[in-house]
Amino acid sequence: MPKRAFITGITGQDGSYLTELLVQKGYEVHGLVRRTSSMQRGRLDGLVLSPAQRKDQVFLHYGDLGESSALVRLFHKIKPDEVYHLGGQSHVRVSFESPEYTFDINASGTARLLECIRDCGQPVRFYHASTCEMFGRPETSPQNENTPFRPVSPYACSKAASHYLTSCYRDSYGLFACNGILFNHESPRRGENFVTRKIARGVAAIKQGREKILKLGNTDARKDWGYAPEFVAAMWQMLQQDKADDFVIATGEAHSVQEFVETAFQIAGLDWHAHVETDPSQMRPAEVGLIVGDASKARKSLGWEPKTRFQELVRIMVEAELQDDA
Repeated sequence: MPKRAFITGITGQDGSYLTELLVQKGYEVHGLVRRTSSMQRGRLDGLVLSPAQRKDQVFLHYGDLGESSALVRLFHKIKPDEVYHLGGQSHVRVSFESPEYTFDINASGTARLLECIRDCGQPVRFYHASTCEMFGRPETSPQNENTPFRPVSPYACSKAASHYLTSCYRDSYGLFACNGILFNHESPRRGENFVTRKIARGVAAIKQGREKILKLGNTDARKDWGYAPEFVAAMWQMLQQDKADDFVIATGEAHSVQEFVETAFQIAGLDWHAHVETDPSQMRPAEVGLIVGDASKARKSLGWEPKTRFQELVRIMVEAELQDDA
């Protein structure tokens, strides 16, 4: 029997790449999707899988992280060997506008999943997608697994709660539960409301003459940006270890939004000065400090390290948008 994986957030950037990875490894993949009026699942439609793999190895199930009963039924039906918890409200700016929803889906949703695992009656390995946003305004840099959390957004607070819940269930009930503290990771499948994808799309639109101006918030913010397919590989590696643990996954390099802008426009042969404007409405109420990760533990224990560097990442994203518009 093939291993069975259950992925929350399967329709997102990470969920789609993880699905491809697991199918190639012979898994049977089950994904949680919400029932909505729109059936658009573009990332899953674009999966690099054969028709047979789609039919025989990938299965979607309706449910919601806010509904315990539906999750319990799915666990009994699927009987997963591994659970990858990637779902939730992941946009920082939106979390300031919807803090209650963000905390319920992210924190309480994690608690609901952990309870399902505790009660399902079989060994299940659990991966929780933590985030570098939990570090907030750290006193030291780079950050590792022992750096204290100082969250400065409702999103980061909700993820810190989820992180501690995962550790708590590991320590209290002996669950194989891992936290992956992933720093920013991007790709052409990144959501359109995230700044890297917004820049790449904006550059392509300007290049094609459909737009003239790209409006952005704080371009001084510095991020540790990696390539999403490489980061999801680390998720799988964590669940293959003999002992559950927490890992920072990062490139160790910090680059500003401004650098991303300049590189993206340069790749397209455009002068960013003529096209970029600051939009105060896109500023966060509270900005994080210098967030850059130390992935030494992952290098040593998992054998993981990033391969795609900043310049190549920007090129991948911009060229994907230009190709789509061609």
